[in-house]
Amino acid sequence: MSIHALPTHLPLIDISRFHGGQEERARFVGELRKRLHDHGFFYLTGHGVAPKLIAGVLAISKHFFALPLEEKLKIEMVKSPPFRGYNRAGYERTRGQQDWREQLDINTEGAAVEIGPDTPAWKRLIGPNQWPNALPELKLLLLAYQAEVTRIGIDVLKAIAVALGQPENAFAEIYEPQPSQLLKIIRYPGRDVAETEQGVGAHKDGGFVTVLLQDTIAGLRVQTEDGVWIDAPPVPGTFVVNTGELLELATNGFVRADIHVVVAPPAGTERYSVAFFLGARYDATIPVIKLPEELKHAERGVSVDPLNPIFREVGQNHLKSRLRSHPDVARTHHADLLSPEQLSGSAGGSAY
Repeated sequence: MSIHALPTHLPLIDISRFHGGQEERARFVGELRKRLHDHGFFYLTGHGVAPKLIAGVLAISKHFFALPLEEKLKIEMVKSPPFRGYNRAGYERTRGQQDWREQLDINTEGAAVEIGPDTPAWKRLIGPNQWPNALPELKLLLLAYQAEVTRIGIDVLKAIAVALGQPENAFAEIYEPQPSQLLKIIRYPGRDVAETEQGVGAHKDGGFVTVLLQDTIAGLRVQTEDGVWIDAPPVPGTFVVNTGELLELATNGFVRADIHVVVAPPAGTERYSVAFFLGARYDATIPVIKLPEELKHAERGVSVDPLNPIFREVGQNHLKSRLRSHPDVARTHHADLLSPEQLSGSAGGSAY
């Protein structure tokens, strides 16, 4: 994977303007509408997350990854049917290729569901998180952060709805009372450790919106509609927000879900980030919303990737991504859902 990016910057969006006066809100919504159609990535300011919480989450993430490997492996994801826990670098795949990042995945806290012959397969995604006994304060901090980025994600989603000529709660019926809240703390080792420059391979995100916190090392690159790659380096005080496949589905392609990658950092360095993926309820089906006529003509249709089909059934879509991204967990706990190619390890994968 050799991806060379131009030194173009993503736009800056101040979400506090959405809560300003009527005229300011109208100007903000118009600017956001253009950004959503041009490409679905932007820097977000005015979000109101306490700097102390952000610093604390980054610090405890580094503390977690510095734990001895045997401590991290006590909560290895392969022990978790709902795909929660720790992954070593190279254990997640995108299009069948190893992603060189280690990470801890958590989602909405819940009890495991008893699975019977008639239980929808997506209910296997519901269950408890795994937390390290060696770092008990991690749970409190990450759940507090998860709540804050959920608030941000829903706020952005409301602004997107208004920008599309809809009531601000237009998407609430498919995320209330409980959206999917996938959170990853991530460490990318340098190229002296990684076997390729693929931190994460080229993919689109599968949810509504992603809220990404970057530390200090760059690596995120975004592909525009005309195929140009641009850098998205860390900007202090901001999150990188991008729209996912659910919004592309809901708007028949008016809103873009952009392809993006992360390249491994230079030798002798490491990159940290915290990614949050706000998704719809697992039992929801994504409708096509009726856009105003002045927007409808700009619909591009939903992109088609034969290697990674998109389903309107949210649970099916999310389960598909997890099965493909984490083949070891899939074979251990969900072999009955896999094709012969997936069971043999010859099928490709796709990042969420």
